[in-house]
Amino acid sequence: MGPIIIWVVVAIFIIILLSLSIKIVQEYERGVIFRLGRLTGAKGPGFFMIIPFFDRMVKVDLRIITMDVPPQDIITKDNVTVRVNAVVYLRVVDPEASVVKVLDHIRSTSLISQTTVRNVLGQSELDELLTQREKLNQILQKMIDEQTDPWGVKVTIVEIKDVELPESMRRSMAAQAEAERERRAKIIHADGEFQASQRLADAAKIIGQEPATIQLRYLQTMTEIASEKTNTIIFPLPIELLKAFVSKPQKPPEE
Repeated sequence: MGPIIIWVVVAIFIIILLSLSIKIVQEYERGVIFRLGRLTGAKGPGFFMIIPFFDRMVKVDLRIITMDVPPQDIITKDNVTVRVNAVVYLRVVDPEASVVKVLDHIRSTSLISQTTVRNVLGQSELDELLTQREKLNQILQKMIDEQTDPWGVKVTIVEIKDVELPESMRRSMAAQAEAERERRAKIIHADGEFQASQRLADAAKIIGQEPATIQLRYLQTMTEIASEKTNTIIFPLPIELLKAFVSKPQKPPEE
């Protein structure tokens, strides 16, 4: 029984060593290997082996991480207090640096993002924050990426999700928008009146050159009125029609 027990113990020990030695990482992961505390490199994806009790592996996820930036209370350049929400998309491009050079690359990127959002948007005016978000997003992405680059972290996209304004500022902006719409409506109405007056002046010039046109216009108006089923039709008689029946004054005979 003694040799059998020894072989069983040896087999169990080998199985334990193999289970500790064999490592498998997914396609989207990398295994950063430390041997006796020193970095040896990153391995994966797939199957590989390490030395038990001497090597330690840290898995790093290479997929894009979506990180919400907590709401930040910001005072803009024109002294307006707003609350801004943002989202940051990041991924690890250097697994070794993300483990060796920073303790927690996700938390560190989150803190850097919060500080950068406050600094950049605090130097912008409210109109820029509302109308030029694409430009501000690019500035934020560039600044955050420059600070996280030594950690092996690439910030791909930064988006400002929402800008919350105080209620008093919302009412002021609504009143400003309403006044702007009224101004445009008055300008359009005045422009229409001006164009109508120009057309009327042109029509008057044509009628003045050809008096018969006024008679044709009256006849056309009568035709339009006759098409309506009304009981009484009042139609003005142009003076030009009566000129043919009025006798011209005779000139006194010349002596």
